[in-house]
Amino acid sequence: QVHLAESGGGLVQAGGSLRLSCAASGRTFSSNAMGWFRQGPGKEREFVAAIRWSNGNTYYADSVKGRFTISRDNAKNTVALQMNSLKPEDTGVYYCAAGPLAATTSTPYGYWGQGTQVTVSS
Repeated sequence: QVHLAESGGGLVQAGGSLRLSCAASGRTFSSNAMGWFRQGPGKEREFVAAIRWSNGNTYYADSVKGRFTISRDNAKNTVALQMNSLKPEDTGVYYCAAGPLAATTSTPYGYWGQGTQVTVSS
């Protein structure tokens, strides 16, 4: 079992920045990758970014490339999502997930956090 806990959400004005963090505990060796997903009001959950624990390779949704950065700290079993130049359309609940590969779809991820709210005002 892998337990994931997100933190760092909040309210920010458009153009601002937030940093989300996800702490993983438990059988973390069973997952090779971490991902961030989000779900906006009335929308389906969508992929944001992913990273491999082993080599740090990163993957991003087109909508966040150049604005968001995903990183990991292997020693602390944490993954961060630095979000800059935030837009109102970035509003939603952000979830971190753990799985066997750095997928851009939610299905391969077997473990999910509870989510943290990010609200970007215009």
